[in-house]
Amino acid sequence: MCLAIPSKIIAINTTDNTATLDTLGVMREASLDLMNDEVNVGDYVLLHIGYVMGKIDEEQAKLSLETYAEIIKTLEEEEIELKESSSLL
Repeated sequence: MCLAIPSKIIAINTTDNTATLDTLGVMREASLDLMNDEVNVGDYVLLHIGYVMGKIDEEQAKLSLETYAEIIKTLEEEEIELKESSSLL
């Protein structure tokens, strides 16, 4: 399964057609070569395997990011519980 992660455009480099994105607090470069729509700094887009795949509404992006944050928190809590239970053995 592949996921497209909502990311915010921080900067655009028109020379090599890339954007600097903030993805869950991590800055990364992504290609704009697959984009048909114009994008601007501040837009939310979907990032997949190093390519910006499309624009996403800011409200929808924030809801998706909240869901990702909840998933990450749950996984971290489960990892802590596993470590604690294995140390009891």
